[in-house]
Amino acid sequence: MKERQRIAEAYPAFTHIARISAVGAIVACVACSMSSLSVAQQIGSSSGGGLPAFAPGMIDHMQAMRRFKDPDQSVQQAPPIIPRFEIDNDPVGAIATFQPGGATFPINNPFFQNLGTNGRTCFTCHQPQTGWTVSAAGVAARFAGSDGTDPIFRLVDGATCPTANVSTLQAKRQAYTLLIERGLIRIGLPMPSGVQFAVTSVDDPYSCNTNPVTGLTSPTTGIVSVYRRPLPSTNLGFLSTIMFDGREPSLTSQASDATLGHAQANAAPTAAQIAEIVAFESGIYTAQEIDRMAGVLHRDGALGGPVTLSLQSFFIGVNDPFGKNPTGLPFTSNIFDIYRPWLSAHGQDEDDVERRLSIARGEEVFNTTNINITGVAGINDALGVASFSGSCGTCHDTPNVGDHSVKAPLDIGIADAGAKKPPVLDTSGLPVFTLTCNQGPLAGQVFKVTDPGRALISGQCADIGKIKGPILRGLASRAPYFHNGSAASLPDAVNFYDQRFGIGFTDQQKADLVNFLNAL
Repeated sequence: MKERQRIAEAYPAFTHIARISAVGAIVACVACSMSSLSVAQQIGSSSGGGLPAFAPGMIDHMQAMRRFKDPDQSVQQAPPIIPRFEIDNDPVGAIATFQPGGATFPINNPFFQNLGTNGRTCFTCHQPQTGWTVSAAGVAARFAGSDGTDPIFRLVDGATCPTANVSTLQAKRQAYTLLIERGLIRIGLPMPSGVQFAVTSVDDPYSCNTNPVTGLTSPTTGIVSVYRRPLPSTNLGFLSTIMFDGREPSLTSQASDATLGHAQANAAPTAAQIAEIVAFESGIYTAQEIDRMAGVLHRDGALGGPVTLSLQSFFIGVNDPFGKNPTGLPFTSNIFDIYRPWLSAHGQDEDDVERRLSIARGEEVFNTTNINITGVAGINDALGVASFSGSCGTCHDTPNVGDHSVKAPLDIGIADAGAKKPPVLDTSGLPVFTLTCNQGPLAGQVFKVTDPGRALISGQCADIGKIKGPILRGLASRAPYFHNGSAASLPDAVNFYDQRFGIGFTDQQKADLVNFLNAL
């Protein structure tokens, strides 16, 4: 109650606090009426742009997977309103969403409308209480509350493979295990033309990649299934790259592809519908608003929460560490200055003061820790140096946001498998691909990975394992972490970086850094 009073005092115009509950309703399934190829061909005209090279193969595959019938036909329900300012509880306090342009009424917005054939909407995987994505805990609760009938549980990509057995509740739980336990969805991508590597072997516990109906048809053709976290559909004005592998050229193409693929729509959304979807998701800002121990995160001079975030300036290349800032200004590793005022926190409540001090110290750890960057594809190889003296901001340079301000897919080893399996992280249950390069400058090299990353789009060996870093705001609401959900918690993520780069964090520094990240 104290936190709500603080919010009301700080933002008297935003005292409407909404809670959203997604409850499925049973309806009849829409019959397929259009071939997958003809659906895919509509993308270019509907999105107002060219067709991404990967899109026809991905969409044709997801449409073809309609041959595996979902036994459940529930439809995603939308809330009556997304208010201008909304607060939702999360594991460490509360996360908030702010719409500078005012409230949204979902009944009028295609982001919340059923445009497909399987009961899903954009809102199915992008909800405010989990930072406009999903969390593993949230998905598990939805499974338990619906006995696996919620629209997020669909064979096309929610299951480990569309061929999975879902005839019983126990079978469903097994089929959707990666979604329930790690918040991962299956992404089926076609092998690109002119690919420089061959998939010489696959260790796939779900047989999805090895079945020619759902997967590869040869070492260089067919569909590769990887398992990734859905990215948040908020704070999009700070993006420099769309999707973990950068495959989408624009938000318009992404909205169209998602409707045709994840929702298995019979027809591409109209240009007007796409424009409304993009306008909504581009007009929301999300950040942690309340820390359970420190209270409201914009008290006593601090600048936490989504309202301040909405005022943050951004342009492509801002603060880039490798000379791509169009203004010519030099890079600074002081990425965040949200909690600097709390370095001198004081008060009568010792726990409150110590938590605020810890958050502020964690921000300093993020900004000032020197990291010897080695073995990172996209940095060390690009610069031609074995080691590079950097910081957290080298890869998370956007001020007060934390993603990279230019397209910069990197491989820090998260997707490595076999002898190079990353320390601390849990990659069990993911397929392992052996990729043999037979063309280009890396010909002859062999990679063992759980996800080929950007290479599934570019076809280049140099991009194997490369993934973009996501925006860091709203982290507390959306565990687990990394593109493959391999870090169950923020302490796991911090321990990974500490061991991967030999940083040598003290226990106090780790705790402070975790508290800071939870306050973003």
